[in-house]
Amino acid sequence: MGIFNLFKKQLASVIEWKDQQPNVLWYQFPSPTDEIKNASKLIVAPSQGCVLVYDGKVQDVLLEEGVFSLSTANHPFVTTLLNIRQNFESEHKLKIYFFRQSQVLNQPWGTPSAIKYVDKQYNIPVELGVNGTYSFKIQDINFLYRDIISNASVFTANDFKEIVTNRIPQIITSYLSSVSFGYTEIDSNLDIISVDLKSKINEEFSALGVVLTDFKVIGTVFDKQTQKRIATVSDITSDVKAAEMAGLSYEELEKLKALRDAARNQGGLAGAGVQMGAGLELGKQLSMASNQVLSEGDTDGLTTLKKLNILLQEGIISQEDYDSKKKEILSKL
Repeated sequence: MGIFNLFKKQLASVIEWKDQQPNVLWYQFPSPTDEIKNASKLIVAPSQGCVLVYDGKVQDVLLEEGVFSLSTANHPFVTTLLNIRQNFESEHKLKIYFFRQSQVLNQPWGTPSAIKYVDKQYNIPVELGVNGTYSFKIQDINFLYRDIISNASVFTANDFKEIVTNRIPQIITSYLSSVSFGYTEIDSNLDIISVDLKSKINEEFSALGVVLTDFKVIGTVFDKQTQKRIATVSDITSDVKAAEMAGLSYEELEKLKALRDAARNQGGLAGAGVQMGAGLELGKQLSMASNQVLSEGDTDGLTTLKKLNILLQEGIISQEDYDSKKKEILSKL
């Protein structure tokens, strides 16, 4: 057993991060006994960095790759390590960490719950989910260690993803509330939105020692209530345009539609025993209102025909009434 332990210590005489996994950002060199004290070399591979921590404080950071001998103080980082190693009160206070310096690419993200804001163009509440991808790299390991990693022995891209997921919804909400994009314009402006959000997120994440090198919004999904509101706005917009094209006001068209619906709603009147009489009265009112609309404003034949066509499309008049009135109008041209 003694020979095995001696052989094991000889194998552990080099401080390095072996078998680096692509998902790992931060790795503590394991030192259960005195491997750091007896190590002869420090190896930092390409795209790696090394952090020397003593008593919970960063003492030095090594950003360059290479093989460094620990028998001579030929590098400032090594000098710091040798001085601590010779004078430390407890080996358990000395820790060496490695971290990834290269970019972490194409990480998926998505809002955990709906983003809520008020659409500035249509003044309706909007709830939507947002998703996309991001790439990032560690910019200042001191900030990341102090504020996020602390004493964790391993910190992964998935751990950082939790931070992204928790912090960006408020940033997106504030952004969408301030810009002039209506809900109909969001998907057609995803590139602009992505650039703007990347800048705003980096303002906050720079304090964590991390920089987003890329940020993309790929898709949005409106919740069911928002879809209903959008459909209502769309219907009203279509009605307004149709009414304007026919020379009607939206209010006039809505009044006629209300009379139409009331005349059709005979089920609610039956219990009062006035179904037939009320239905006839409503039908009479609808006919009078239709005739009034047709006779108001510009009464040239073409305008009247446009109004007549809208009334037919909305079910306010029957095909028979349409044909009769159309024939009457054409006879006067």
